[in-house]
Amino acid sequence: MGKPTGFIEYLREVAAEVSPRDRIHNWDEFHLPMDEDKLRTQGARCMDCGTPFCHTGTILNGMASGCPINNLIPEWNDLVYRGLWEEALDRLHKTNNFPEFTGRVCPAPCEGSCVLGINNPPVTIKNIEHAIIDKGWEEGWIVPEPPARRTGKKVAVIGSGPAGLCAAAQLNKAGHWVTVFERADRPGGLLMYGIPNMKLEKEEVVLRRLKVLEQEGVTFTCNTEVGKDLPVETLLKEYDSVVLCTGATRPRDLPIEGRDLKGIHFAMDFLTANTQSLLDRKVGSNFISAKDKDVVIIGGGDTGTDCVGTSIRHGCRSLVQLEILPKPPSERAANNPWPEWPKVYRMDYGQEEAAAVFGDDPRGYLTTSTRFEGDENGNVKAIHTVQIEWTKNEQGQFVPQQVPGTEKVLPAQLVLLAMGFLGPEQPLLDALGVERDPRSNVKANTSDYTTSIPGVFAAGDCRRGQSLVVWAFNEGRGAARACDLYLMGSTDLP
Repeated sequence: MGKPTGFIEYLREVAAEVSPRDRIHNWDEFHLPMDEDKLRTQGARCMDCGTPFCHTGTILNGMASGCPINNLIPEWNDLVYRGLWEEALDRLHKTNNFPEFTGRVCPAPCEGSCVLGINNPPVTIKNIEHAIIDKGWEEGWIVPEPPARRTGKKVAVIGSGPAGLCAAAQLNKAGHWVTVFERADRPGGLLMYGIPNMKLEKEEVVLRRLKVLEQEGVTFTCNTEVGKDLPVETLLKEYDSVVLCTGATRPRDLPIEGRDLKGIHFAMDFLTANTQSLLDRKVGSNFISAKDKDVVIIGGGDTGTDCVGTSIRHGCRSLVQLEILPKPPSERAANNPWPEWPKVYRMDYGQEEAAAVFGDDPRGYLTTSTRFEGDENGNVKAIHTVQIEWTKNEQGQFVPQQVPGTEKVLPAQLVLLAMGFLGPEQPLLDALGVERDPRSNVKANTSDYTTSIPGVFAAGDCRRGQSLVVWAFNEGRGAARACDLYLMGSTDLP
């Protein structure tokens, strides 16, 4: 390490942000660049810890611990400290195809398992990663690198989200001709339409990288739903291999009284339409608007937060976010030790913005919805809720029990369901005839990512279920390696 005592001498410092009250008036990214001297100081905090748990990439207690793509974090932290930015970028790209995405949207499980974090604030790993890749673009170090030779093999990747893009990038690097099929009007999947623009800028960040992939030889075919617009028989006949990266896009519903009322939407429909209108320059005419409405968001997580931030920018009248789980503690609980992901109370960007506008964190914990109430025109006008407590049933499982006397009625002209996803949509999988696991995901293991059909692989959320973008990167790279081995008999892909 360049500064063995850096973790003792320097305090944690993260990049500044545009204030919540100012940033809600536009759809721009709100993280501000950090001075190079400060970044080098933060790199110096990376300690010579012997066993760097930050890049182990394991699952502990059901959650990610360390970096799932095994980023060489101590190495590029040290290179940043020494001012060797181009070398740091090279180390970063060895394990991560798209650091500009993870540097913006990854929740940073690496920081949760940082050894320094045992008794001090952890190293600002995500902040440094973001700075490395942005400097790479600014300096012109990132240029198209098409493969030196082509194998003549053709691979179809279905889905252009995080897993699909990583699989396509790696397979193209191996020399195969790669076509990515996307049913939406633009490639990018979750990165394009599932994450709002202020969190991940589309034209200057996502499309910039997609253009490089095209210049390297990857073909994107949009507005094409395989199994509908393109028969699976044609696909299997024309391509030497197929990689399924369709995601887990089947949302969890809330089948209570009044669910059929107008004004109740799945979160992804709300977010997708908003970003699509923004990119089409039609904001104000072609999306689900929260303007001047009482908004209730059911569900937490990143999707719920994105709905909060989007509704605030629309100009909603009020906003409440309901969570069925209890409020997390302010510090790690005894049953949540390092290096597990710290399940502690934190305000994400959306809640910060809601607090700035309405005076408080919009989340209500241990709350469930019992029915929706409509007006004479069939529009939702209120939601009935009740507090719950978690108790164990006869099987020892925790189940929610309603608490009498805690019923409330909240005004709501817009309700957004952000309760997670149940798995991949099934029509394409039915058409292919691939085997599914008990959760309806494509059945494939992580040693070869092979489905029940030879030459057809699966990666990302359609295989593992809803997860982090960085796990999708891990699986896209793994499936590409397995696919290359299948096509060529050997592989040099990492």
